[in-house]
Parts: sequence; C-alpha cells; structure tokens
Amino acid sequence: MKIRLPDVRDDRGVAGGIEALPFGFLVFVIGALLIVNAWAVVDAKLAVTAASREGVRVFVESDEGVAASSAHSRANQALAAFGRSDGRGTVGSVEAAGPFARCNRVSMEVSYEVPAITLPWIGGFGDSITVRSVHSEIIDPYRDGVPEGGC
Repeated sequence: MKIRLPDVRDDRGVAGGIEALPFGFLVFVIGALLIVNAWAVVDAKLAVTAASREGVRVFVESDEGVAASSAHSRANQALAAFGRSDGRGTVGSVEAAGPFARCNRVSMEVSYEVPAITLPWIGGFGDSITVRSVHSEIIDPYRDGVPEGGC
C-alpha cells in the first residue's frame, strides 16, 4: 500500500479565519476602553454627589459667618477623598433661598470634567463629559441661635 502525501501547492483543506483575529482583538480593546470610560463617568458622579451633599450639610450645620467657606472647603475635601483633586472639578457657591435663617433651602452644585478617553499612564484626551450634581437641604427648623425664617 502506497501512502499518498497531500499536494501542498493547492489550498484544499485549509481552514480560513486567521485574518479575523486582529479584528477580534481590535473589538476587544475598543470594548474595554468603552467600559473603562463608562466606569469613570459613574465614579465621577459618585464623587460630585458626595461633594455637593457634604458641602450643603456643613453649611446647614455651621454658624452664619463661616458657613460658606466651610461648605466650599468640605466639598473640595470630598472631591479630594475620591481622588478628584486634579483641577477638573468645580465647586459652585452655596445658593440660598433667602438669608441664613431656619427653614430656608440651601443648595450647592459641584461639577467635574471627565475626559472622553482615559488611558492608564497616559491620561485622558478628547472632548470631555461634564458630570454635575446639585444637592439641597433646609436649615434645621428647630436649631437654636439661628433667626426664624420661612417656617
């Protein structure tokens, strides 16, 4: 019995598809970047929400003379605690519905610019996405030492 070797000059029996591997790798990399960027936006939203909440809470619990500066400082500290002290965050001033008095509503807006694409060791580039959070509270209606407001 004679064993016949295949003819290597034709392409019968060759499995195709090796050219699809670079395309699959490219899709994987783009998908990974998309997921990382989505998580960066979610993380920034958590940071600005916490910063605005802490800023307003300190304003409501502070004395009238130091309330605004304390609120601004605490909001910046909250952003820094989330690792967002790189200058892309903006802490707005405290907006009050009237004078510093009981039952008056106080609000603060904090925003942060998230780069469109963030790469490790390189940083971010591209058009940025602005993440904002506004939190408001009322000054305690039963608090001592504060003039009566719109209760």
